[in-house]
Amino acid sequence: MIPVVTSSGAATPHDELDLQVRAALAELDDAAEPAEEDPGLLTLFDAMAGSRLLDIHARRMRDHGRGFYTIGSAGHESNAYVAAALRPTDPALLHYRSGAFFLARSMQAGRTLDDGLRAVLLSMLASTADPASGGRHKVFGDESLAVIPQTSTIASHLPRALGVALSVSRAKRLGVPCRWPADAVTVCSFGDASINHSTAVGALNAAGYSVTQGLPLPLLFVCEDNGIGISVATPSSWVAAAAQRPGIEYLAADGDDPEVAFTAACDAVRTVRRQRRPVLLHLRTVRYLGHAGSDLETAYRPAAEIAAERDRDPLVALARRLGTPSLAARYADIAERVEALADELASTATLDSADVVMAPLAPRVRSTIAEAAVVATPPEDRTPAHSRRRPEDAGPLTLAQSINAALTDAMASRPEMLVFGEDVGRKGGVYGVTRGLAQRFGAARVFDTLLDEQSILGFGLGLGVSGMLPVPEIQYLAYLHNAEDQLRGEAASLRFFSNGSFTNPLVVRVAGLAYQKGFGGHFHNDNAVGVLRDIPGLVLAVPSRPEDAAPMLRSCLAAASAHGQVSVFLEPIALYHEKDLHEPGDRGWLGEYSPEGHIPIGSARVHGDGTDLTIVTFGNGVRMSLRVARRLEAEGIGVQVLDLRWLSPLPVEDLLVAAATTRRVLVADESRHSGGVGEGVLAALVEARFPGRMARVASRDSFVPLGDAANLVLLGEADIEDAARELVAR
Repeated sequence: MIPVVTSSGAATPHDELDLQVRAALAELDDAAEPAEEDPGLLTLFDAMAGSRLLDIHARRMRDHGRGFYTIGSAGHESNAYVAAALRPTDPALLHYRSGAFFLARSMQAGRTLDDGLRAVLLSMLASTADPASGGRHKVFGDESLAVIPQTSTIASHLPRALGVALSVSRAKRLGVPCRWPADAVTVCSFGDASINHSTAVGALNAAGYSVTQGLPLPLLFVCEDNGIGISVATPSSWVAAAAQRPGIEYLAADGDDPEVAFTAACDAVRTVRRQRRPVLLHLRTVRYLGHAGSDLETAYRPAAEIAAERDRDPLVALARRLGTPSLAARYADIAERVEALADELASTATLDSADVVMAPLAPRVRSTIAEAAVVATPPEDRTPAHSRRRPEDAGPLTLAQSINAALTDAMASRPEMLVFGEDVGRKGGVYGVTRGLAQRFGAARVFDTLLDEQSILGFGLGLGVSGMLPVPEIQYLAYLHNAEDQLRGEAASLRFFSNGSFTNPLVVRVAGLAYQKGFGGHFHNDNAVGVLRDIPGLVLAVPSRPEDAAPMLRSCLAAASAHGQVSVFLEPIALYHEKDLHEPGDRGWLGEYSPEGHIPIGSARVHGDGTDLTIVTFGNGVRMSLRVARRLEAEGIGVQVLDLRWLSPLPVEDLLVAAATTRRVLVADESRHSGGVGEGVLAALVEARFPGRMARVASRDSFVPLGDAANLVLLGEADIEDAARELVAR
């Protein structure tokens, strides 16, 4: 049993809050007249009281070295009214202060209050039995309750919520399965401070934009406004002003007025469900117990302000509305159950090895991916999709043509697959890679989006978790950087933080890397890939040869379909339309297309059989290295060129086999010297105790300037050739 006061005898803030609630409920009990009980309101009282008592007990556990999370929902319990207005099958992406919503949803689905309390306590205790994350994080999540775990504290889940809402009508239009009912409402809650974040601003903008395009968007935004972000006050009129967006209806309610709050929640849900358009419910709340357990609220808030908020307690307000006796005893009983459950679960198992921790990240079973990569569509059905001329009959293709053909075949065989992004539809992409797809498969499957990379990726995340196979395009690698957290904090982390119960299959096509001629500059020549290699579980594919592009893309799509894998398919722009390798007209950079086959993730390709030197490279470096290899071979230096193809995971086994052949390895890295791919390659060789000689050449630690000045900082053929001769002669 955990004592209610500290060892010094002074009541803690959470104990004070508990005692004040008990006193207020006792006072209401004394004044209450016998009345008929409202079972629905009593259930909401139980959810709100349970959430409050979980927060209080979390602080007590923390005080005594038990429990790992103290950011609570105290003061926000009126979000239970939102849960009551929804159905337990409506997908929910919840703010970390939506504890009462979660408990209310759990009971709405037929579970007991203790079931919900147990689930939250297991999460607080980082238990492997936690149904949300398996002990990896404190989140509200449960597959059977349609609650998608969110780790966001800055509203980065809002773009995903748009994708979830869009998925319902899109799946129905395409006749493909969807995880959610056909009339589902998606709900997404967040805080008042988060409404200022670029992801929230972008998501609200994208929601309004979608409505103006005539798209059904059954999405309920709920801003839980407690007036303060950690220690910084939100101006009282700001949320109302910031929430006013074209195409989004705005409703507001005070959480300590049960009638108004519940009515507003019901009105909001009714509008969204019937009219299939977004509503923002501004739910004014209070915040008790500071931001978290380590937060000393009195350091930045006057005591009078904190005390005044106690008069706006939503739990006491609901008790006043109920007007029935024995609520103090009901609250005390729930408190005893919370403490008993916490004691019962105190010795629960936690994650005990790195392998167990990492198990949900990226299973990538090769045999399963190989099976999923098989194209099931018969050859005769492919001909119409390719405008009556199959690509394998068209002769050698460029890289861009090969990718286009692979996308066409995949779209023909996977009805759940969608391609979208800036300019990918009618125009067919800036470089023509998606040309003809919209005409062949229709605007429901190939469509242009607004110019916002966060929203583009968010659409993909929501569509993927709902059952579709999204293939968004980011027009240039440089444009990805303002949306990287959609990959790091949302896409790649979902499987991990949901213990594999939720996935968002995703293949993000990105046009990138440098060496464009006549169309350069930093935003169109970007060689920064380090941030992508730093994301756990993410696959990073870089096809350089046309004959590799299609089977690599099939592998990414198959891994997404089979395992919910998130992949980035980084396409070297400068190689899109290249035809020649050594001399003009030799057509050495074209490749034959095959509609079948795949390349296992993490497998390299060796060009040549020289025994003097191995050049390890990727992307544009493959073409440069092959040209260098030919010149060196004329001098009697035998070279093999290893195309990594996959930058994450690196093909370490293939690397070691190739390196052992020559015992001399030169890494030709077109990314930057610091933080580039070459660092990982050399580290792999060192860790394997490679006994031979190693060297590296890379692009400079610089942005890429315009025009010929780019050649001064980018890796060039002369750099590779000089380093190769030096290494062989050493």
